Amino acid sequence: MQNFRFVWTLLAVVAIFTVACTSNLQVQKKQGEAARNLGEVYFEQGNYSEALREFLKAESLYPDDPFLQNDLGLTYKAKKKPDLAISHFKKALALKPDYASAKNNLGTVYLDKGEWDAAIAYFKEVAGNLVYASPHLPLSNMGWAYFNKKAYESAEKYYLEALEIAPKFINALRGLGLTYMAMGRIPEGVEILESAVKEYPRTALLYFDLATAYTLLHDYKRALNAYQKVDELAPKSALARQSEKAVQKIKHLE
Repeated sequence: MQNFRFVWTLLAVVAIFTVACTSNLQVQKKQGEAARNLGEVYFEQGNYSEALREFLKAESLYPDDPFLQNDLGLTYKAKKKPDLAISHFKKALALKPDYASAKNNLGTVYLDKGEWDAAIAYFKEVAGNLVYASPHLPLSNMGWAYFNKKAYESAEKYYLEALEIAPKFINALRGLGLTYMAMGRIPEGVEILESAVKEYPRTALLYFDLATAYTLLHDYKRALNAYQKVDELAPKSALARQSEKAVQKIKHLE
């Protein structure tokens, strides 16, 4: 009888301990999510140091959150710490193997590192995910990877696929324009970049690319006008300084 009571007492203690641990874990999870949410606000504001502070606090409370690990990856990417970013994106995928956004983000870090083949492998996995809501992102990213590999036909293929899904996606429009220029198809590049400028008239980089394309066509008047827009939209920037150097070269040609 005493042994029976002892067993029941032990079971009761174990049950109470289990409930207490579960309750404590739930509290930590909620606290971690609150810190993650605050970190995401800081991240959207571009305050990456404060975002990282909150994300690390969240990780100390509840590390097994794939969304938090993805946030940490994005923050380290923004702070130019690619190896740390890769580590956290991989943690996110270990926790949630079907996490397509984390996989695409991981590919973008390999893009930053110039590891084109590694990037392409991840983008292909994401693009093949039929339930991923934004397939134009990995397709366009693949276009950029192939562009940098100088595999221009493949770059064109993926940029066109991205634009079939999202016809106004700026990265795909710009990438396709640059691809046509690299292929020597300058008029087609101009056409694409002109359409991009119409959609995004406040983007200095597009005007710079368009000015470069006009220069290749020896249409110096339109090139100078496009370079002027760069200076208007991004005065005193590095891009504006590049634009001014290009303007001086054109003036020597005229």
